[in-house]
Amino acid sequence: MAAGSLRRVGILTGGGDAPGLNAVIRAVAKSLMTKKDIRVIGIEDGFQGLIENRMRELSWGDVSGILQSGGTILGTSNKANPFENPTLRDGKVVRLDLSEQTLRNIEKWQLDAIVCIGGDGTMTISRRLVERGVPVIGVPKTIDNDLYGTDITFGYDTAVSIGAEAIDRIHTTAQSHHRIMLVEIMGRNAGWLALGAGIAGGADVILIPEIEYELDAICAKVEERSRIGRRFSIIAVSEGAKPRGGEVVVSRIVKDSVEAIRLGGISIKLGNEIEDRLGRETRATVLGHLQRGGSPTAFDRILATRFGVGAADLLVQGKFNQMVALRGDQIVSVPIHEVGGRTRTVPPDSPLLAAAEAVGTCLGIAC
Repeated sequence: MAAGSLRRVGILTGGGDAPGLNAVIRAVAKSLMTKKDIRVIGIEDGFQGLIENRMRELSWGDVSGILQSGGTILGTSNKANPFENPTLRDGKVVRLDLSEQTLRNIEKWQLDAIVCIGGDGTMTISRRLVERGVPVIGVPKTIDNDLYGTDITFGYDTAVSIGAEAIDRIHTTAQSHHRIMLVEIMGRNAGWLALGAGIAGGADVILIPEIEYELDAICAKVEERSRIGRRFSIIAVSEGAKPRGGEVVVSRIVKDSVEAIRLGGISIKLGNEIEDRLGRETRATVLGHLQRGGSPTAFDRILATRFGVGAADLLVQGKFNQMVALRGDQIVSVPIHEVGGRTRTVPPDSPLLAAAEAVGTCLGIAC
């Protein structure tokens, strides 16, 4: 499609919710309405709305006053997939290809392009839509910060702040009762969230999926602190952390979800092992979806706005099938086909790991 011929743009939010989604919706819609008088169509509940033809035109009023709001005014789904949509039949989950139906709905609404806001799963589906001829612009969203192609995703800063505040609050009760306190933090198979929150909260031990931990090393750190009069310890543990040679802890299997395996419970398991080993009282707190909710931080509001404006600029310029990204302090774009299906994990030479070790934090191996 040539630049300047854009008339109707769809926008959806896919995957889990994250602080800053509404800020992106606002920025995309207002930029398009202001610059080119382009009509913006809100697609409800992510790709489910595309499949079921549930859409509505957004007005200026719809996208005003939502900058500071958590969640998404459009709704979202982490299960819908036009190419492999989970459907329950005779008590079993089957995956149906509803892509033709989806493409017909896009045509019915005369959508010239779609802005897809989401993480790895959303970008993977977006890549397949691109392959079917749908012009797409991606916007990187995930509290896990594990999306390839961008230095940071919006939602991450807010989630880190919530995690750090939780550790701050745990700190006082740990110190008062002389306990070992574990705080379990989301992040799936990437340790960015636990690492950031652990550093910000001053955790004594930080465990992430990228570094398989050793129980001996963790217990040695706790005992070392006891010898110098620190009768409590705080352990920040990513939900995807696992012992050397061991497996992750799975809380449940959701068969009709794109991400069927749901992690959770490592803090409880590890806490029991530490208590058995040291005879010291332990307590575990699983933050869970607390990290997703509430108002975004100022940083995430600004980043989400920059991403939304960047997405609108790409649309107006006719530069489709790209994802906006942050590189350094600049908003750039990367091809969607380079993003979907790839995970950005914490590298061994990460400056964050070096900083944690420099201040005496144990990373689960010989400290």
